[in-house]
Amino acid sequence: MRVACGRLRRIRVAGTRTTEEFRISDPRTNERIRVPEVRLVGPNGEQVGVVAIQVAQRLAQEADLDLVEVAPNSKPPVVKIMDYGKFKYEAAQKAKEARRNQANTVLKEVRFRLKIEAHDYTTKLKRAEGFLQTGDKVKAMILFRGREQSRPELGVRLLKRFAEDVAEFGTVESSPRIDGRNMVMVIAPHKNKSEVKTEQNAQRAAHKEAARQAKAGPADTPAADAAH
Repeated sequence: MRVACGRLRRIRVAGTRTTEEFRISDPRTNERIRVPEVRLVGPNGEQVGVVAIQVAQRLAQEADLDLVEVAPNSKPPVVKIMDYGKFKYEAAQKAKEARRNQANTVLKEVRFRLKIEAHDYTTKLKRAEGFLQTGDKVKAMILFRGREQSRPELGVRLLKRFAEDVAEFGTVESSPRIDGRNMVMVIAPHKNKSEVKTEQNAQRAAHKEAARQAKAGPADTPAADAAH
């Protein structure tokens, strides 16, 4: 019977009435490892060497841990003694944290007129800097009017100035190009959203720690204790 990858298969554990569920993509463990010999790694990462599978399984049982096949394609396969339940839980938590920190970069748009007033330019520049600081890309677009389309070099000059003004926060990903009646350029942030979020979390943690220490007062700090 063929079982699709990722689906659950239910097996009966020898000598008991209980059943165990595992995914086809999960590594083989304990009695499911059916090879004559393996290269064994101990629970603390020590290299035990090549031993018979029965020896590896016995050592895992004596340690009240699991025998997990970590490199099935090696010759012989590499197995490790570990707490497989704890290993799976920690792996799931890491994957969950990675998904939570993952964020898709958004393309934000900032529009200019070729003859833009200084204060309007400054406003749009600040907005673009804010987008880049939060890890989003910026699509700078110049909207040409009438005869302005015959002067594309003026648009290139304006966009190059814009790129120089935001260089602290991003770099040109797509050079100025004509797009219909407009001219566009894309600026990519120096830091992606995940990096920005990691930094923000670190800053919040530092602020909380500083607030906690300030609330505790000098009498509770190690330096104050040493002075006494």
